[in-house]
Amino acid sequence: MIEVFKTNICDQAMADILVSLIHKNFEGYQANFDLDDEENILRIKSESEFNTDFLITFLSKLGCNAEVLPD
Repeated sequence: MIEVFKTNICDQAMADILVSLIHKNFEGYQANFDLDDEENILRIKSESEFNTDFLITFLSKLGCNAEVLPD
């Protein structure tokens, strides 16, 4: 499963920190940012289903605004 989020992250250092924290706190998730995209995309890949609301709340607590982009 792949989910794509629009974010407010535009700094590569912050993106790297968030990816590290996602990998540490969510087993089996593969995360990456595309900061060249105008919507500062965060992609999350997981072999299993995941709760997008829980992930958005987690990111919000870290100062990241994220919203799911429609397919």
